[in-house]
Amino acid sequence: MVNLVAAQKPLMNGLMKMAGVQPYSVEIEPGTVMNFWVPCETVKKPGKGEKKVTHLEKPTKPVVVLVHGFAAEGIVTWQFQVGALTKKYSVYVPDLLFFGGSITDKPDRSPTFQAEYLVQGLKKLGVEKCVVVGFSYGGMVAFKMAQMYPHMVEAMVVSGSILAMTDSISVETLNRLGFSSSAELLLPNSVKGLKALLSVAAYKKLWFPDRLHKDYLEVMFTNRKERAELLEGLVISNKDATIPSFPQRIHLLWGEEDQIFKQELAYNMKEQLGENTTFKGIQKAGHLVHLERPCVYNSCLKHFLASLYAEQVNK
Repeated sequence: MVNLVAAQKPLMNGLMKMAGVQPYSVEIEPGTVMNFWVPCETVKKPGKGEKKVTHLEKPTKPVVVLVHGFAAEGIVTWQFQVGALTKKYSVYVPDLLFFGGSITDKPDRSPTFQAEYLVQGLKKLGVEKCVVVGFSYGGMVAFKMAQMYPHMVEAMVVSGSILAMTDSISVETLNRLGFSSSAELLLPNSVKGLKALLSVAAYKKLWFPDRLHKDYLEVMFTNRKERAELLEGLVISNKDATIPSFPQRIHLLWGEEDQIFKQELAYNMKEQLGENTTFKGIQKAGHLVHLERPCVYNSCLKHFLASLYAEQVNK
């Protein structure tokens, strides 16, 4: 029987190419390959005797990197944002390691590890400076990128995420939501489990036939062993948690009804991060704010980007 989620991928790919991005794989080092969606204008046709594109042109517009969360690969997560941004920005959408075909044979599973390899991949694509937009798990990776590579990451937009997953935040969140572990929440292995994840992630109840849930599980939840290790590598001890001093502007763009990382966490984070950090809540949206209210989300995102680059021009 045809997997409905897999069957719509060619359509998604076509729509994304029309929007201005196309897939490209980067071998960061032997054993580690990261897949990206890159601006079409950076991809030149292979030369004579070449079977595939061997290098890309540098981006010509300000770069925006969209980093996905834990329950879907990059282009599925950001499908409603790409087309809204490509006119004015060079948009890059990575698949983090163990998502969307990106793989590594290295044993590290920390957000720092993901951030390091993502930066290496972007540099191989000719990206020198960028604004990073991170959702959920991708937000934690984005914070690590900004902390370790401040000359590359000019600013951040973070949605439904936190600086680091501490013991206390993990326990409180799972107890409140009624899950025994992060894997039970974020790595469902049944239609019932996927429905439970969607019920806490979305503001409005979503209805899909069980067949579609089953097909989604098959396509989006690959590399289960490695992803379980990623979840284990995510949690740090309370005593190891620190508040970095970020020189970049940070914009927290939140669904006001987010039940996973509640709005109060965003308020606290804003106070901890200081005067360079701003907050904007979006009504009638939960954790999946960029999917539930894409037009409002895109408007807020574009406003922040426009103000950021206007500041740079005026300096």
